[in-house]
Amino acid sequence: MTDFISGEAEQNRDLKRIRLAVALVYFSMGLSFASWASRIPDIKTALRLSDAALGSILFSLPVGQFLMMPFSGKLVTRFGSRNILRFSIPAYTLCLIGIGLVTSGWQLSIMLFIFGLWGNLSNISVNTQGVAAERLYKRPIMASFHGAWSLAGFTGALIGLTMINLKLVPFIHFIIIAVLVWTILAINIPHLTFGATEANAAQTKRKFFSKPDGILVQLGIIGFCSMASEGAMFDWSGIYFKDVVKAPASLVILGYTSFMIMMATGRFVADYLISRIGRKRLLQICGAMISTGLFTAVLFPYLISSTLAFMLVGLGVSSIVPTVYSTAGRHSKIPPGIALATVSSVSFLGFLMGPPLIGYISEAFGLRYSFALIGIFGIFITLIVAKIKALQTPVE
Repeated sequence: MTDFISGEAEQNRDLKRIRLAVALVYFSMGLSFASWASRIPDIKTALRLSDAALGSILFSLPVGQFLMMPFSGKLVTRFGSRNILRFSIPAYTLCLIGIGLVTSGWQLSIMLFIFGLWGNLSNISVNTQGVAAERLYKRPIMASFHGAWSLAGFTGALIGLTMINLKLVPFIHFIIIAVLVWTILAINIPHLTFGATEANAAQTKRKFFSKPDGILVQLGIIGFCSMASEGAMFDWSGIYFKDVVKAPASLVILGYTSFMIMMATGRFVADYLISRIGRKRLLQICGAMISTGLFTAVLFPYLISSTLAFMLVGLGVSSIVPTVYSTAGRHSKIPPGIALATVSSVSFLGFLMGPPLIGYISEAFGLRYSFALIGIFGIFITLIVAKIKALQTPVE
């Protein structure tokens, strides 16, 4: 009896260590991306880019992510997410350092494209780890992993604010982040799960361009609307506070920071809310919050009101991607890596289109009109979720 209790306690400790390791890898990815996002206004100013020019350049990052998607799922399924993460995230941070060295718009565009390639491979790998850990726990925990990513976003924003006030250039800032991320990976990658769910070779023998699964495409559409909103906040919130809200230089990052705080908070409570009100209702509420927040920032472009509005948007986008990824990853007929890549392919079209679209509309009509257009996506989420059965019952 004592041996049984001891064995169970050891198993629980192993599960907790796996969960911590997965969460910290999510954190390292979020920290890398947030570090780039926190310095966008500085890089825009240093390179003397217009809104339209920046919009075109920002297009490079999601293009890289999107072009990598057909390969990411296959690579993760064949070689295992843990093995892929050993080199994909270090390469991701090296690209971040490269961004800090650019001196022209075309160089930034190339670096962002490569940043997107490695980012997508890392993203599919870490989410496959999240699905595997969730299966081990046998209860919803995926949102908490995305919460770790968002917490890293908040941390990255604070670090970015500190670096700006210390007048450190992005290159030095990004080197510090890279060293921190490498340390996290060295400690935690050995504790990641091998991901037995991605090892079935028979499942991987699918046509390279096989017809996408209908349920996964539906989930991707919801992710599309969410990521269009999320991408707008990542890439343009600092510029919105600088050019529209007219925030002091030391508070330009406040909008992005408030958004990230609430997105992290929402993700840490999302698993509990799903168990209480269900996925469908939660996602409908999230869509309404996205629209309300963006429309409020457009109608009342002042420091306090816009900060509160961006917080509402953060809560809105918090639960959407973790929920659709968790649902996709539990598909019994498709390996998690490939299922996640399918959903990501559709979802990231929103990330692909959102930021550049804002730049073009801003150049023609103003940044407030751009944010109003993105606000409509929240309404789409609320309407579309009601018709998707996969969110009412588990994917089989």
